[in-house]
Amino acid sequence: MRSAPNTDIAVVAFVQSEHTAEDTGLSETELLAPVITEIKARTGLTRFGFTCSGSNDYLAGAPFSFVSALDAVGAWPPISESHVEMDAAWALYEAWVKLRHGEIDTALVYGFGKASQGVPREIATQQLDPYYLAPLGVDQVSLAALQARAYLERSGAKEDDLRAVADRSRRAGRDNPFALHLPDPAAGDGYDVAPLRPHDVAPGADGAAAIVLAAGDKARELCERPAWITGIDHRAEPHSPGVRDLTRSESTRLAAEKAGAAGVEVAELHVQFSHEELILREALGLGDAVRVNPSGGPLSGNPLMAAGLIRIGEAAARVQGGTAVRALGHASSGPCLQQNLVCVLSGEK
Repeated sequence: MRSAPNTDIAVVAFVQSEHTAEDTGLSETELLAPVITEIKARTGLTRFGFTCSGSNDYLAGAPFSFVSALDAVGAWPPISESHVEMDAAWALYEAWVKLRHGEIDTALVYGFGKASQGVPREIATQQLDPYYLAPLGVDQVSLAALQARAYLERSGAKEDDLRAVADRSRRAGRDNPFALHLPDPAAGDGYDVAPLRPHDVAPGADGAAAIVLAAGDKARELCERPAWITGIDHRAEPHSPGVRDLTRSESTRLAAEKAGAAGVEVAELHVQFSHEELILREALGLGDAVRVNPSGGPLSGNPLMAAGLIRIGEAAARVQGGTAVRALGHASSGPCLQQNLVCVLSGEK
């Protein structure tokens, strides 16, 4: 069935695996398979107009590792499929564009990653400038610490403000059956990289997630209360951290403006370090009344390549469950909040 061009698109189903901080012995395909099985059961669909995934070959240590994951989806009869070497939130963006063309009316989006099978802090250096930064071996936590220090000095915020973010996130995560259930952060914890303490750093996790998008009447057929995507936008800032203001996120601000993010009640933010929530709150213009990361967010479990997609899924779940009319899902990629995607969802069109 062909949908009308520029039609309305909605999240109609969202499934995620239980996050784990230890290698359970499952391959990425085995991690993903139950998620795909469940989302097919929820929607009653076995075939989709388009399939798009997000993962990272560096985590698997093998080229084209995403191809084996198609065993969980079923690639025969032939399917229309694509892949992004990024968090699956960007796969969702690609699927959204495909749906907007009007040639299909359903899309399956999924992401997966196993942080346990590598050393993410070392692997992440490969995303840096290959001439100036990557040879230094500077890891993502050290770069985040530079950003955190600059933000604290610019804003006047204190390390206690960072701990408050981590504390609230961990408490919320203990009510989330899919998150890691972490203890309250201790005030006397030593530094990981100053001013960041271990609780300020999102714990890596193995996990997978999937979302089904549908267009127009198909969305209404598949879901009693679709979470309509009323705006989505992503922006990128210069790759080098040294040529931008690390204390602000201009790309998030602009993406939110273009997506029409004003007036949201819930915001699920891809916060991988506690200070990032403070920067993102400012960029998004979120007031105290907005519930931020009621799921616990990545600070309660950060499944690489799926955490951004999960933010959109969690935001959609609030809309579908009737606890929010307008919600925001945010995903980030690159060092120090370099790239940012904002997705606004609503129970009303």
